[in-house]
Amino acid sequence: MGREETKRLEIIEPGHAPPVWPALRNEAERAARDEAALASLLNAVILSHHTLGDALSYQLARKLGDQELRAMSLRDIAEQAYDAAPELVDIAEADLKAVFERDPACKGYVQPFLFFKGFLALQTQRIAHWLWGQGRDTLAFYLQSKMSEVFQVDIHPATRIGSGVFIDHGTGIVIGETAVIGDDCSLLQGVTLGGTGAERGDRHPKIGRGVLLGAGAKVLGNITIGDHAKIASGSVVLKPVPAHCTAAGVPARLVNCPTCDEPARSMDHTLAEAVYDYVI
Repeated sequence: MGREETKRLEIIEPGHAPPVWPALRNEAERAARDEAALASLLNAVILSHHTLGDALSYQLARKLGDQELRAMSLRDIAEQAYDAAPELVDIAEADLKAVFERDPACKGYVQPFLFFKGFLALQTQRIAHWLWGQGRDTLAFYLQSKMSEVFQVDIHPATRIGSGVFIDHGTGIVIGETAVIGDDCSLLQGVTLGGTGAERGDRHPKIGRGVLLGAGAKVLGNITIGDHAKIASGSVVLKPVPAHCTAAGVPARLVNCPTCDEPARSMDHTLAEAVYDYVI
């Protein structure tokens, strides 16, 4: 059996994966054997740690540390968050599973854990959100700034984001202060969840559970996108979208209601030909 065929047989299939942390370690061990040049990196980031939270705090610190806030200080901050709110590690595990299950280019857990900026930006925001809840606004804003600088993803620390969220590619995503994103959503590059003016207060979209937001989609204003809805790539959405419906166009109108059952999981970007005006 050839080397390439052996590698293909080692690839995990979605729905048959072992728990994330053991699988991540096993993949890292194989990768370190196969690619000696990266063995030191894999050992430092994954194999030398005992838990997913320990490894993740090291990885985020390695990515975000700079002259102003050293990596060791950032690691301490991440560990404080994970010790005080251990559910953040469970949520990170759900996010990692979401990447693996929904991205056909993803062959396991090492790839997104080390290299996918959407996953890493989301975990940075989760720590910033924890800091925001502790009243540590300045440090939360610092992490937002570093997230934008390093990962090209700009999410306000106050944004509330559910678990099992997949940010694909990540570049150019902007999400405002009072936005809410439900569990199991998928967002592609260039998504904006923004306001419609300079008003203060509750001014950003509320995204339901299992929503798919296509590349370049703009959802603006304090509007609700219902559960398992789909926003087509390049659309500008200014009105609420009912659950299980698709909105497409500039400005967006409704198409094929109901849409597919779980668009965020299937990543189904197809559209029906018939387009219907909104009925509010």
